[in-house]
Amino acid sequence: MTSSTLTHLRVAIVGAGPAGIYAGNILANTVAAGGGSVAIDLFESLPAPYGLIRYGVAPDHPRIKGIVTSLHEMLAAGTIRFIGNVEIGRDVALEELQERYDAVILATGAIRDAALDIPGIDLPGSYGAADFVAWYDGHPDVPTEWPLDASAVAVIGNGNVALDVARVLAKHAVDLRPTEIPDNVLSGLEASAVTDVHVFGRRGPGDIKFTPIELRELGEVPDVDIVVHDEDFADADPAAAPNNQLKVMLRILNGWRTRESTSASRRLHLHFYHSPVEVLGDGRVEGVLFERTRPVGDGTVQGTGEFREIAVQQVYRAVGYYGTPVVDAPFDARAGVVSNIEGRVVDAATTGDADAPVVRGLYATGWIKRGPVGLIGHTKSDAMETIAHLVADAGAGLLGAPTVDVDVLELLDERDVAYTTWDGWLALDAHERELGENHVHSRERVKVVPRAEQVAVSRAGALIGS
Repeated sequence: MTSSTLTHLRVAIVGAGPAGIYAGNILANTVAAGGGSVAIDLFESLPAPYGLIRYGVAPDHPRIKGIVTSLHEMLAAGTIRFIGNVEIGRDVALEELQERYDAVILATGAIRDAALDIPGIDLPGSYGAADFVAWYDGHPDVPTEWPLDASAVAVIGNGNVALDVARVLAKHAVDLRPTEIPDNVLSGLEASAVTDVHVFGRRGPGDIKFTPIELRELGEVPDVDIVVHDEDFADADPAAAPNNQLKVMLRILNGWRTRESTSASRRLHLHFYHSPVEVLGDGRVEGVLFERTRPVGDGTVQGTGEFREIAVQQVYRAVGYYGTPVVDAPFDARAGVVSNIEGRVVDAATTGDADAPVVRGLYATGWIKRGPVGLIGHTKSDAMETIAHLVADAGAGLLGAPTVDVDVLELLDERDVAYTTWDGWLALDAHERELGENHVHSRERVKVVPRAEQVAVSRAGALIGS
């Protein structure tokens, strides 16, 4: 990179979750270390920052939400300008960003549920786990009420999202009161009719995608019995586990096999070697048909020809997330990601197409780049790869200069877009914490759910602080 290209860069990042914030922080530090400067604008479609940390983590996991502290420090440093409540493709076009910035980084994540292609999956009473997570986390774009009138529900999936959904469904609302769960969600869970939650995985206990902490917490939920079945544990010897993490989880699961029932008012059933075949029901969900599976020996399973019907009145599919296309950006519909090679966006229908031309100055990071896999640590390393390519391209003179020298905020003002700012988020954050302090149950915060109310509090607070 030459000193001339380091003089000053203007970069837009679309998406204010961990992927976008980490990318901005790494970019600012990298350019500064090279002797240059960079102005970074961080766009977010929601009024508040933090993405899935705010709207995708179960409210009873405050230690995971502790990541917000480090993200807050990055945004508070002043090198990144937060611009919220702005949707690319609606309020401002991707092309308009490309005209105003040397580079644009897409970090929009994956917020939709992956499909489960079986008959009956669209029956009333069948839901995507991501939608339920968004509801209990107070996402402003989902209904404020959720039907919790079923006594028996099925959760299909064997990852942490499935476990979160199952735990929130099984947990008594009183045990969620100390969290930042929104009041409308707390009221809905207090009226819940759920007594039995069934979690189904296609493979065995040795192939679960949980984490030990999440699994251990499951057995500590008050007034909830964990039910497992001996037939699922023929190949679940902790001594044969390939790593310590799995050994711990298998010990936990095997321990539940011998634990006596406490006659709890709710039960959480863990089923393994069950592959969903069809969601059953006449007009709405009445059950799920599963085929029993068995391990083949290469990490996969095959059907046994034995079928079982489990009576439930609701189904939640937690089989993964799927990326949302960014208007006018190349998108691989099969993989659910922006088409790219190591973070450089390419003009192709398939990501990783080495023969496809690179879209100059357009990059991707996070789940929209690599798919919905990996934890926060992967997001950091992912951003480092993308930023390394961006900086290299800047040094090689491959970015091209902005063609419009007008601040994007002027464009948003002309269009009467009610965007929010960092000062506005600080005001909304303080407002939610005050609501928590004054709450009858004295909580850390009470989330403001309606988008219009979030925007009003944010913009009013920003004006007072200015």
